[in-house]
Amino acid sequence: MSALLLIAHGSRDPRHAATVAALVEEVRARRPGVEVATAYLDHCAPRIPQVVGRLTDAVAVPLLLNRAFHAKHDIPAALRAAGSRLPVADVLGPSPLLLAALDRRLAGAGLDVSSPAVRARTGVVLAAAGSSDPAADAATRAVAAEWRRTRGWAAVEVAYASAAGPRVPDALAALRAVGAERTAVSPYLLAPGLLPDRIAAAADGADVLADVLGAAPELAALLLERHDEARLAERSAPALTA
Repeated sequence: MSALLLIAHGSRDPRHAATVAALVEEVRARRPGVEVATAYLDHCAPRIPQVVGRLTDAVAVPLLLNRAFHAKHDIPAALRAAGSRLPVADVLGPSPLLLAALDRRLAGAGLDVSSPAVRARTGVVLAAAGSSDPAADAATRAVAAEWRRTRGWAAVEVAYASAAGPRVPDALAALRAVGAERTAVSPYLLAPGLLPDRIAAAADGADVLADVLGAAPELAALLLERHDEARLAERSAPALTA
């Protein structure tokens, strides 16, 4: 079975690398027979050229929620520069597993997500990083819409920690305007750092503040799912073009 090369963005904040390491351990625990390696685009080590040379049979899996600039350009360019032709899996989102991970973090913050009555009274802010890529922001809004549809929240509003608004306070105001009795802020981010800290600072008016997705078991399962999909597509390609 092929190895899994997890490619993360990297951060100067040490909590980022610690979260990635915890997620890698969760992946290994789920599938002990698979070699899992990690490489970073920036800030952290090891970088992609330091890792790909020893991986002869692997799938590169981006630790990214949306298909924006890093997925479309940075990762393919870094692999090419390293002389690697590893297949690259799809980004994590959208997926029902991400919604389950969001539920988990809200439950961990004290919200009774199992109660339909609680969900019907609660408005949620899905607080994402934000992107200059309109398609990436559209994907985040689609996640918010699906989360509301499948869980029965009173409303789900998207807010961004960077790029253009709306910001978290704007989204909280919008939730109250549509009659949400309680409000929760759920970071749609993978690891602690500057942007999650910014979201937390702006969430003073919310009743509940969830943690980042982090090393949730649903994320580990999703990384393996993306790995398997990419491997299957690679194996099927010769048959399709024959």
